[in-house]
Amino acid sequence: METFSHLVEVVDEFVWGWAMIALLLGTHLYMTIRTKFIQRKIGSAIKLSVSKDDANAEGDVSQFGALTTALAATIGTGNIVGVATGLFFGGPGAIFWMWITGVFGIATKYAETLISVKYRVKDAKGEMLGGAMYALERGFKWKTAGKILAVLFAVFAFIASFGIGASVQSNALSGVITAYLPLNTDKESLGANVMIGAILMVLVGIVIMGGVRSITRVTEKLVPVMALLYAVGCLVIIGMNWRYVGEAISLIVVSAFTGKAAFGGAVGSGLMVALQFGFKRGLFSNESGLGSAPLVAANATTKNPARQALVSMSGTFWDTVVICAITGVTLVSTMLSDPSIESAILAGDITAPAQLTTTAFSSIPVLGPLVLSVGMVLFSYSTMLGWAQYGNRAVVYLFGIKGVRPYQIVFLVFVLWGTIGGGDLVWNISDITNALMAVPNCIALIGLAHVISRETKHYVYEGRIDEVDVTPIPIVGEYRKS
Repeated sequence: METFSHLVEVVDEFVWGWAMIALLLGTHLYMTIRTKFIQRKIGSAIKLSVSKDDANAEGDVSQFGALTTALAATIGTGNIVGVATGLFFGGPGAIFWMWITGVFGIATKYAETLISVKYRVKDAKGEMLGGAMYALERGFKWKTAGKILAVLFAVFAFIASFGIGASVQSNALSGVITAYLPLNTDKESLGANVMIGAILMVLVGIVIMGGVRSITRVTEKLVPVMALLYAVGCLVIIGMNWRYVGEAISLIVVSAFTGKAAFGGAVGSGLMVALQFGFKRGLFSNESGLGSAPLVAANATTKNPARQALVSMSGTFWDTVVICAITGVTLVSTMLSDPSIESAILAGDITAPAQLTTTAFSSIPVLGPLVLSVGMVLFSYSTMLGWAQYGNRAVVYLFGIKGVRPYQIVFLVFVLWGTIGGGDLVWNISDITNALMAVPNCIALIGLAHVISRETKHYVYEGRIDEVDVTPIPIVGEYRKS
């Protein structure tokens, strides 16, 4: 296992080198240009996300339901432990680069959702199927290459769901819960983790077995409440640390361009390290460029592809531009206000990001641990629900509807495994599968940029956002025969 863990670390470092950073940042910038800085429409996007659906439009779930399911998958451990991971290994500058991935990633989330809805299909029961695989298969002029990339994306999404969607979330959740339990031996710790895993399997299984409508019913109610509670809690903590907020923001920005280590060299070092961990944790958080959110966005009841694309891009704004930003300021301002945290890192008492998160929030009596614990439990649970649906869509593409139930069972097994598995190994495997998903998805975006630009001009900039797209949506089996 030690050899395997080392191999995973080596692969993780390789796939997240300059090439991946260039691909993601390049795609974000390119989509921003091709959509004429669609980020400026964020106000309209937020308004659309809470507007009433058109009864004449096709789809399986509401626009808001599709958004909250995607947010359920993205607002997770990446917003709490992920931010701490970036801070711990990449320094305060990593938080700035996480924020940048959110700002420019808005355009990428818009673009990948647009092509997912435009090229969506129906299964035999009339349920919508979409995502990068259908855009690659139907939209690419080079059909053979498109089909190969489509299969690769679906395979990577299938594998990634067990890591980012199941094991990572349950691992982080069990870590927070067991930190507050009086466990004295390894046997007691294992027993507690197994019990937590078993309960999670039941709670997740009850929802995901009901399909996308069941998941949406839960996320529509859970996501707004959990995000608001967490944001308010962080803002209260920031208010308590108000004397250090300006210094915290300055440290984050300066460190992003100097690679300066923080807190006496205790946290992070090097510009490249800040960039790497900023982009890795940023993608893990908002998933822009990953192609995951469009898998469920294709189910939305929407008048046209651009309309749902606007709704989906608001998710990246909330996830990274807001939630990750306030988490970063909360952590850095708390560390500045409490020198004992720096001392604990230098003394080797804090050796992992999760410990840093727990210690930083715990420095605020009562409120800090409450915000962290409730946030982690709700975020992790909702992410499992969202990613179970993502994996479901990948399985349907690869194996058909008959593969869904076996997939759901295996997914639940990985939920249990995450509570007893190694944290670092789980995170590293998730980093790798994230990167592998991003490659075919970014190729799809670049290859279909002309379609994205044309549709955006027609619907968004020429004032036709309420126009109904009457293009027939094909049945999956029929279009493949033609």
